[in-house]
Amino acid sequence: QVQLVESGGGLVQAGGSLRLSCTASGRTFSSYVMGWFRQTPGKEREFVGGISWSGRGTNYADSVKGRFTISRDNAKNMVYLQMNSLKPEDTAVYYCAAGSNPLGVPLTSTAGYNYWGQGTQVTVSS
Repeated sequence: QVQLVESGGGLVQAGGSLRLSCTASGRTFSSYVMGWFRQTPGKEREFVGGISWSGRGTNYADSVKGRFTISRDNAKNMVYLQMNSLKPEDTAVYYCAAGSNPLGVPLTSTAGYNYWGQGTQVTVSS
């Protein structure tokens, strides 16, 4: 198993940037695909971005494509979400997730991930 802890959330003005970090514990970190999801109270948790075992393969939700970048550093057991050109509609709790897909392909649904962090709040003011 793996334990995940997010950090880096906060309050930012529209058009600004934030970088979220996810710190993982466990010696098999590099065996997991990683994803970022976000959720607003009362709404379903939605996919933001995912990254493969190696970090060479990524995918993104259409709503963040071109603005957000996911990356990972397996040596440091960390995953990052760089968020640029932030909009008020990006306001949500952001979650880091790990999935044990044996093919190493990041999936876009919550069902594709086994482990979740506690979340970090991102608030974008207009």
